[in-house]
Amino acid sequence: QVQLVESGGGSVQSGGSLRLSCAASGYTVSSYCMGWFRQAPGKEREGVASIDRLTRTTYAPSVKDRFTISRENAKNTLYLQINSLKPEDTAMYYCAAARAPYCAGVEYNYWGQGTQVTVSS
Repeated sequence: QVQLVESGGGSVQSGGSLRLSCAASGYTVSSYCMGWFRQAPGKEREGVASIDRLTRTTYAPSVKDRFTISRENAKNTLYLQINSLKPEDTAMYYCAAARAPYCAGVEYNYWGQGTQVTVSS
């Protein structure tokens, strides 16, 4: 059974940083496409970053140069480093995992429960 458990969210001031973690079990993070998504109240869920088996990464334009997705294979954990936080980054952040190695057109099969990020101005 695949489980994804996020952590690392919190309340920070504008300009601050956070590192979100997604610990996986029943799933090997290095073998497949994984991604981070976020959903703010009243808004649709949006993808913010993805990483594939070859460690190729993609980012949404709104977070490029501020967010960094990475993984640590030994800990079987996915990360999202978030710098220069803005109030508009406030959202629930979710990690997601696919059963495909590459992210183009992928459908994510597994989702975590989310971790809240709140940014005050």
